[in-house]
Amino acid sequence: MLKLIFWLLLAVNGALYAYGQGYLGHFSGNEREPARLKNQQNADKLALIPAAKANAAAAALKPAAPATADTPAEKKTETVACYEVGNFVLADARRFEAAVAPLDLGDHQARRNMPGTEVSSYIVHIPSQGSKEGADKKAAELRGLGVSNYFIMADNPAMRWAISLGVFKTEAAAQNQLAMLQKQGVHSARVAPRMSGSKLLAFQFRDISADVKAQLEGKLKAFPSQEGRSCK
Repeated sequence: MLKLIFWLLLAVNGALYAYGQGYLGHFSGNEREPARLKNQQNADKLALIPAAKANAAAAALKPAAPATADTPAEKKTETVACYEVGNFVLADARRFEAAVAPLDLGDHQARRNMPGTEVSSYIVHIPSQGSKEGADKKAAELRGLGVSNYFIMADNPAMRWAISLGVFKTEAAAQNQLAMLQKQGVHSARVAPRMSGSKLLAFQFRDISADVKAQLEGKLKAFPSQEGRSCK
């Protein structure tokens, strides 16, 4: 019996010794652990980070949100369909053309003659027949009526496939010719004025970016009498 008590006391003392040395761990989170702290690596380099700084660092590591309708991935580039500059006299047109040459606009740039504003002559004609076949058929009708002085206008964009029956300096002379033709049975003929060719030029720029338009407007400042405008 005494031996049993002895061994029990020895076991209790051994357990108490092991607990005191920290071999059995600790049951309270508030107790100090000097041995464990000594075993940590680089413990002297640990530093406390404020919560705001830690949250900012975590937010920076999050992947970027995908683009939505409210946040487009790329802003669309505005395109100007047609921008016209003019009217230039020939010398100024050459200067402006040289000024915009560095932009290298290629097919986006075109030069055109402005329409004339003065009547140069009067033409007696039969309006366009719509096609070569139609013009040839009308010409055959004229020959049948004894009219031989006519010309099919195949190369005139404004009056393509019309039939010219004479060009006159004055409207009175054109009206006299029309009256003679009507007596011969030509009732579809008309008199129309012909405009003189203009000496003014304009430039058109098509399908250009807003940035290019701004550059053109900047170059136009060297020509204060000219203006830019939209076109079709």
